[in-house]
Amino acid sequence: MFAFLIVMNQQNIINKLIAVINQLVFIILILVLAIVIVIFKFYDNNNPGMAELKRSDTISNTKKDTVDYWKPKDINLITDKSLKEKVEYGRDLIAHTAKYLGPQGSVMKITNGLNCQNCHLQAGTVIFGNNYGSVNALYPKFRVRSGSIENLYKRVNDCIQRSLNGIAIDTNGNEMQAITAYINYIGSNVEKGKKASGSGFKDLAFLDRAADPIKGMTVYEAKCQSCHQPDGQGLLNNNKNEFIYPALWGEHSFNDGAGLYRISNFAKYVKCNMPQGTTFKSPQLTDEEAWDVAAFVVSQSRPHKSVPLDWPDLSKKPVDLPFGPYVDQFKELQHKYGPFKPIVDAQKKSEELLKTKNKTVAIK
Repeated sequence: MFAFLIVMNQQNIINKLIAVINQLVFIILILVLAIVIVIFKFYDNNNPGMAELKRSDTISNTKKDTVDYWKPKDINLITDKSLKEKVEYGRDLIAHTAKYLGPQGSVMKITNGLNCQNCHLQAGTVIFGNNYGSVNALYPKFRVRSGSIENLYKRVNDCIQRSLNGIAIDTNGNEMQAITAYINYIGSNVEKGKKASGSGFKDLAFLDRAADPIKGMTVYEAKCQSCHQPDGQGLLNNNKNEFIYPALWGEHSFNDGAGLYRISNFAKYVKCNMPQGTTFKSPQLTDEEAWDVAAFVVSQSRPHKSVPLDWPDLSKKPVDLPFGPYVDQFKELQHKYGPFKPIVDAQKKSEELLKTKNKTVAIK
């Protein structure tokens, strides 16, 4: 009997030890799992490539895109030798503007050294890359910025004077005739009055905050400066007569009258096209990064262009135009960086009040 009690006591001790060991094993497993989670979290935070893959706004839309996007009409289809030469010269002028019209231009020395295709990618043929798909179909057209009907000559010279910070060229000269011939030809497959699918910029939602130049500087350093250089002055070719990567600010960049000086345009542009290798289907920047890097770039110094005749109807001014006067009470700083939603809401309210007032007057 005594021996039996000893055996039972030993069994109880063993059972207690087993219970303790099981608890220790469970605790160890929890600790190991916690360590693994911490390690993966640390790796994720310190590996931008992996982090980007997880961000929903940097991953291509998995839904099938059924839109029939515009494609430029093939220049090789031109049978008229004279027309083909003119169109090909126009394409070369757009792709290598500086070679002909830049500071060391072979034809004229009238621009800052940028090429038209620095803004209108691949000679104006990239979807949501500021392409020329709709130009032939829509011009002449009324433009709110000038408050007038503009022809294509006016539009081209606007770009030369603003984005290229240059001097307008003769509308009857070979260069203007070639540029317009090229633009009109590649877009001649779009029905008159219709907008080509994928032209202009792809819409980008406003942030709930102001775009932040400081955060944008971090984005620029990580994803832009390897091409555009730390000082933003771009990279010239060996002959120093054309940019390989364009200047984003300074005397050789676009002036503050250019369309890309508006932060929304710049943000939309980089979202779908930058860094190199980006397409609208596979963006590499988050929405916030696009807005912030745009804020950083437009915050840098650049040439000023006086344009007192722009936006004659103040009520039609874009919300992100950073030059007053305005019909609203928001300051220039907010019009430059945002947040833009309050401005949009105020504009809508003002429009509704005006409609109500007009209806009341009509009834009387």
